[in-house]
Amino acid sequence: MDVMERIDKLVKGNRTVLFMKGTPQFPMCGYSSRTAAALEACQAEFAYVNVLQDPEIFENLPRYAEWPTFPQLYIDGELVGGCDITLELYEQGQLKQMVGGAEAAS
Repeated sequence: MDVMERIDKLVKGNRTVLFMKGTPQFPMCGYSSRTAAALEACQAEFAYVNVLQDPEIFENLPRYAEWPTFPQLYIDGELVGGCDITLELYEQGQLKQMVGGAEAAS
């Protein structure tokens, strides 16, 4: 399977997936840290990919959705964006609805 197929499988195989530098427990950049924290604050269940551990994904993910930076958040197979967009959605209360957080159902 080539790298673009692997990326596509990750994006479409997970309702919410965050491509980030590091892990939610040990982020390797401030943007990834803030994005993961926003998802966690929404009680979101999400998959993540540490792009620093997979050079092929690191090099090719920017071509997948024509988004040049990390992190990249995908929900329901669609690119949401990076840190700034995710934090804006979080501050407006929209991120919780998008990820189907526990309180969004009440």
